[in-house]
Amino acid sequence: MNDQRNETLIRCPGHLKLEQEAVLSVDGCQALALWQARCGEILTVQDDQQNFFRARLSFWQQDEARIVPFEAIENPESPVEICVYQALPEKERFEWIVQKLTEIGVVRIVPFTCARSTTLEQRDAGQRKSHRWPDVILRAARQCRRALLPQLDEVRSWQEVLEELADWDVKLLLAEKGMRWSFGEGLGHSRPQRVALLVGPEGGFEEQEVLAAQQRGAVPVQVGPRILRTETAAVVGATLVQGRVGDYV
Repeated sequence: MNDQRNETLIRCPGHLKLEQEAVLSVDGCQALALWQARCGEILTVQDDQQNFFRARLSFWQQDEARIVPFEAIENPESPVEICVYQALPEKERFEWIVQKLTEIGVVRIVPFTCARSTTLEQRDAGQRKSHRWPDVILRAARQCRRALLPQLDEVRSWQEVLEELADWDVKLLLAEKGMRWSFGEGLGHSRPQRVALLVGPEGGFEEQEVLAAQQRGAVPVQVGPRILRTETAAVVGATLVQGRVGDYV
């Protein structure tokens, strides 16, 4: 789990007890700012025993904050780190994608451009909307009780995506045609800790893009006999990873 996401975890020193007010650490106060929290709001917090709670923010002023835990909950974060590399789609589809991936438990979302994708300039032509993406993630994370905010990267080039693939235990590329493996075959029999999912644009990846990804260790996989829209493929792919090696098991 990377440091940037850890900064969003609201930690409380000591062992939390239900209905007993507790003081947050300085790091916890800084995390509150990243969640844009307000007094009276309900948040997910963690104590030093790695236990998670739903708690109400009773007081917050600069580096001093207090919370009242009222419900113990299971760890809302997946045991597997899933990163979705998503070819930049048209219109508002990307907002829908980041919302649903946040709910599924993805840890990192990386939009990118490739041969058949749109570009950020085309996407924001007429009315700039990409600035709303972090807010979409924040609202979705609050709604589904996440403890950590997913990381949203700046738009990458396809070459930059390829250069990052070595960082992941398993790399799955959703392919519409050609030689493909099933999702289970792509994941293998082990339980990878870090999985990258590459989702192409409408019309799919070009053949040379698939070959380039394979040279970097990516496995072309299919999610079924039907052709899915790019936003559907992203959600289905992330859900399948959670179902096989994550917390949907």
